[in-house]
Parts: sequence; C-alpha cells; structure tokens
Amino acid sequence: MKVLTFGEMMLRLKTVGNERISQAHAFEATYGGAEANVAVSLALLGDQVDYLSKFPQNILGQTATNVLRSYGVGTSKLLTGSGRLGIYFFEKGASLRPSNVVYDRADSVFAKTQATEFDWERIFWDVDYFYFSGITPAISPELETAVLAACAYCNQQQIPVVCDLNYRSKMWSPEKAQTVMGKVMAYVTICIAHDEDFEATLGIKAFDGDEARGIDQQASFKAAMQKVRQQYPNCQMVASILRNIYSVETSHWQALLLADDTFYESETYELHVMEGVAAGDAFSAGLLHGLLHDYEPQKLLQFALGASVLKLTITGDLNLVSEAEIEQVITSSSGARLAR
Repeated sequence: MKVLTFGEMMLRLKTVGNERISQAHAFEATYGGAEANVAVSLALLGDQVDYLSKFPQNILGQTATNVLRSYGVGTSKLLTGSGRLGIYFFEKGASLRPSNVVYDRADSVFAKTQATEFDWERIFWDVDYFYFSGITPAISPELETAVLAACAYCNQQQIPVVCDLNYRSKMWSPEKAQTVMGKVMAYVTICIAHDEDFEATLGIKAFDGDEARGIDQQASFKAAMQKVRQQYPNCQMVASILRNIYSVETSHWQALLLADDTFYESETYELHVMEGVAAGDAFSAGLLHGLLHDYEPQKLLQFALGASVLKLTITGDLNLVSEAEIEQVITSSSGARLAR
C-alpha cells in the first residue's frame, strides 16, 4: 500500500532559543511543510510513501530532495523548474507569548506551478491513498485547480482521499476557504479538522476560540463532526484533536474520531511542550499508518494522538519517532497521561 502526499516543502528558519525575529542575528535552518512532514513520518513508520511537489533547480531544491530521501520518502514524482524555494520564519513563544510564523513563500516555484503540469494518470498509477491539506489549494488558483483535479481523479479510480483542513488565516480568508474546500470536500473520504478549521473552512461551528477549554467543548465538536458527514456523504470518517492550552509549554490534548456513525474518544495527555509545530501533521500520519494496517477505530485514534503528542517533544517540522516509541506512549501507564 502506497500513500501520495501533495504540497509545498519550505526552508524553515528558526530563531535561536526563544529569541524574537527582531532580535535574531542567526537562524537554525531546516526543511518542512505539512505534506512533507506527513510523508517523512509515514516513511519512518515503515510505510511506502511518495511526495509530490515542485522544487527549484538549485542547491536548496536539491537539499530538500535529499532530506526527503534520507528518511525513505519516494521523490520520483517531484517536479523541478527555475525559481525559488519558499521560506518560513519561526519564532518560538514562551509562557503567555505565542509562537509566530512569517511566510516568505509568494512566487515560489511551487506557487507558480500550473495545474496542467500534473499528469494525474501517471502520478496515481501505483497510489492507494492520497493526502493533502487545506494549505495546498490556498497557495494559488492553479494549485486549487490541481487539487480539485487530483481529487476528482481519485474519486473515479476509487482511491481514498485524506484531507487535513489545516486552515491558515495568513494565506486566505474564511470566505475563500469555504468556497474552495466546499468543492473539494465532495471527494474527501477522511476529513481531519482541529480547532477553528471546522468554521473557517466549512462554515460549521465547533469551537468558540477559547484555547484554554477546547476539550470542555467536546459536545460541540461532536455535533460539528456529524454535520460534516451529513453535508458531505462521501466522507466516511472525521477526526479531530481537542486541546486545553494554558501556555505555550503547558496543555492537555485529547482526540475524537467519528467512524461511520460511532464516536471514539482517546485518553487525555497532560503535556509539557518543547515545540508546538507540526503536531497536526504527526496526527495525520499516525491516522494514515493505522488505516494502512487496518487498525480498529479505537487503536487508530490512540495511535494518531500518540504520534501527535510525541511530536511536541521534538524540535523541527519532522516527527522523528518510530512505531515502537508511539506504541510505548499509548500503552504506558505513567503519569504522562491523565486518567479520565
């Protein structure tokens, strides 16, 4: 079984320690991006995965390719061309000061990709699952068209489509997101949505914006998940992380899964967060891994959340953990979990 993920990989420049960007005299350089993060996680879990994107024909594009290859991600479907690699700057918050991201991705080689550059029949010939996030169609009208075409092709070929709604307010408005993702959701088999994703992307309210009491709003999340399935009959499964965030470092995490007409709930983890980046991508990868290996729904949810909370202990975009480490987290009876 092989997964294809589709999106933009960027150069990530992080300030040292907890410095603000305005203080920085040096940056830590790594690579990442939602769909690339998922691909690396799957490869590390032993799954077959290819990554689809477009990289510049320069040392940054080659290095990004090498990073993917070094973790076992297939790169044979990557496109290349002239242009630049997108960049994002990351400023790690502390206590009550939130982390911050500044994008420098406009006019990247991927953002300038034309929808006609993708030969979906050739790309999908050996693919069993297709994964992307709401970030990809937000990048440009051409990529919006490409995502819709890819999803329509998967629907024709009965390839399950997995989408993390992954709303980014710095990339598009709720109105634009709802217009685009409303069309895309007609083809989505498995939907992943957290926090404001439901309302911003689909116009379905699940969360009142109070980050300190996300878990306390479980009933409204469940109602929103049911509405997703009602509005989009092709969607067989909806998954979501619920969080009570008390500071940048301290939070509680739980997850919900609606599979067909049954809800499943994970245990709740009490966490000290090292870096709150890409935990949603880790959750998506854990969910995909479980689907590939026919996990029953409760185990599927626990494994996905276990992967996600482990990511919070690791710096950088990539979730550098093994299946055994995730299994240890979800079967542990240590004080890292809250008994509910």
